[in-house]
Amino acid sequence: MTRFTLSRFALLPALLLCTAQAQAAELVASVDRSRLNSGETVELTLETTDVTQFGKPDLTPLEPLFEVRGTRQVNQLNTLNGDNGATTRWIITLLPRQTGSVEIASLQLGEAQSQPITLQVVQSDTRDSSHQRAPVFIDASLDQNSVYVQAQAILTLRIYHSVSLYDDSSLPPLQIADARIEQLGESRTYEKDINGLRHGVIEMRYAIYPQLSGELIIPAQIFNAALVDATSQVPKSGKLMRVSSSEIMLTVKAKPSAYPADVPWLPARSLSLSESWNPQPDHAQVGDSLTRRLTVKAEGLASSQLPPLPATDVNGLRRYPDQPVLGNQNSERGLIGSREDREALVPTRSGAIELPGVEVTWWNTFEDHLEHSSLPAQTLQVANNPSLMVDTATGTSPVISAADSASLWRWKLSTLIFACSTVLGFGLWWRARWQPAILRIAQTGPSPRSVLDDLKRACQANDSHATRQALDAWARQQPETLADMAARFVPLSDALDGLNGALYSETGQHWQGEDLWRAIKAIPIADRVHDPVGDSGLPPLYPK
Repeated sequence: MTRFTLSRFALLPALLLCTAQAQAAELVASVDRSRLNSGETVELTLETTDVTQFGKPDLTPLEPLFEVRGTRQVNQLNTLNGDNGATTRWIITLLPRQTGSVEIASLQLGEAQSQPITLQVVQSDTRDSSHQRAPVFIDASLDQNSVYVQAQAILTLRIYHSVSLYDDSSLPPLQIADARIEQLGESRTYEKDINGLRHGVIEMRYAIYPQLSGELIIPAQIFNAALVDATSQVPKSGKLMRVSSSEIMLTVKAKPSAYPADVPWLPARSLSLSESWNPQPDHAQVGDSLTRRLTVKAEGLASSQLPPLPATDVNGLRRYPDQPVLGNQNSERGLIGSREDREALVPTRSGAIELPGVEVTWWNTFEDHLEHSSLPAQTLQVANNPSLMVDTATGTSPVISAADSASLWRWKLSTLIFACSTVLGFGLWWRARWQPAILRIAQTGPSPRSVLDDLKRACQANDSHATRQALDAWARQQPETLADMAARFVPLSDALDGLNGALYSETGQHWQGEDLWRAIKAIPIADRVHDPVGDSGLPPLYPK
């Protein structure tokens, strides 16, 4: 090894250390909300995991557009897989000095810099009122005065207090008759100047989905508070207050007459439809398992309101669906519900397989008109799989194609077998004249008894992969193919569908082998191959 090579290895730890420090020197910025009213504060959080950084970020770039109301630092130690790490956060309370689009500038800590963040500051109504002069008051507002039935309306509750409150202050859960309610995240806390007086604000947001058309009354919300008495020597002593909001009337419109009656009612602000494959079907072969994901996302709807997407029910594909994946995401404009339908698709023939387009009908509540979101039709080009003996006739499923082709081949084979058996029978008769009266049968390979026993054990163990192998071994000893038996014996066909679903499903299914074993045993005895040795007076292995 040369001196140059040794020097390179000597520098490697230093380079790795520098790389690790560079990765750790990241300064991440985030805010508790990106949209607020004028006079309200926002919390900016700066976070770093670089333990070599000391001091605090330089907040000077914020001063032209924001008033810095306060800064606090939080240090946290983390342990992951035996490795210790530290996280430092700075939580900065900011009051915007202007309305409109306001940018939180990039901040620097050592060599690290945060990304800028843009806020939307909306001009608020600062008119004075009697209840706003109270030390504690509650305000309730809706984002709109009328909605369609089962569409989303957002209720915002804000509790204002110019005095300190104890932590045991309470607001009962929101309950509205004839409406579904989803709370949008956790409560927020910030500050707001009202008539020159600083107020603390507790904000809660709810998505409301009216279930009946007509007038919906949102009842008054009652907040129970205990004011802190700084002069009292008794713990938790102070004035008890009970404040309430006003009732709100929400107009709920019926489903529009222009909406089709035969499709699910989907009132959403926006809706998108997407598709993904794993693996990509560009080079699909017969017998491959292709997972197709269809995902619908709707702004203004919960995931539970989204209907199943159309199944891929196409000749030439065996379909094994998985459980849908539902999810809800909170945003400034309410819920974004998503539904992902997954299915394993197994081509059963080669050639072109046409997949129809997918369409979802919905009502655009933002623009108030009917819309259709769709995915175009597509064609799968499926190649032959050399490792499989599959009928490639176009337009038939594997069971049907096997049955149809057998009707032709059985006639040809029967003629050939009859001729061969005649010749073979004569030959055996001629040979038997010169052989002893009794000749022991020489058995090669596993006997039907042992193969059937292996199949039974695999089914009873609920092992789908072992059952598949044992089933193939058993089928090779039968007088007809597995597809032929399934075509005329429905219990066997159903049991095979269950086995294939467990084998091909992406997430896997808990498979029970009892149905398959019961179907195997129920096949008429004349259609099975018997063990030549077992037929010589021994009791049957599986008596009925």
